[in-house]
Amino acid sequence: MIAAVVLAAGVASRFGVQKLLVPLGGKPLIRWTVEHVLASQVEEVVVVLGREAEAVREALMGLPVRFLLNPRYPEGMSCSLQAGVASLDPPVEAALIVLGDQPEIPAAIINRLIEIYRASRKPIVVPVYEGVRGNPVLFDASLFPEVMAVTGDQGAREVIVKSPERVALVFFPFPMPRDVDTPEDYQALLRKFPPPCS
Repeated sequence: MIAAVVLAAGVASRFGVQKLLVPLGGKPLIRWTVEHVLASQVEEVVVVLGREAEAVREALMGLPVRFLLNPRYPEGMSCSLQAGVASLDPPVEAALIVLGDQPEIPAAIINRLIEIYRASRKPIVVPVYEGVRGNPVLFDASLFPEVMAVTGDQGAREVIVKSPERVALVFFPFPMPRDVDTPEDYQALLRKFPPPCS
């Protein structure tokens, strides 16, 4: 079983307000991200909550996901990552780590990462967009103890760079889908997600 851990607990310090709740094409930004994950071959979706947890939960109402509250979310991304990974039980064989603020990641990218994971049997699968490594990243369950040991706000980057021979790279011929860190990022996304007709 492949699970997805959607990191939706950040403090959004550069954005100001809770960026996951801003409207995008008629629905909250986080809902786009999670709906794309659910449309993929992932079989379980865990959404890690932190800032304004109840509002984010409400934004995802009706979707078949499992929520996990991380009260230590201000300590950084790694804390939420660990909470999500620790909640996974066998028969989960791998986890896809998804950033909640990337609503442009389609199911096709996720499915390609899973396909390469199964074909290569490499324990880490990383997408590369026009030469730039990005997200989401897939980790085999054998690496969960290493993921649980990371610290700070860099996610599991140190696990990825530790042993390059463990990593399968998946190349995509287009730029990395935008994540929303600033109001300027949001404005750029708005042009791609027109509001619904009234």
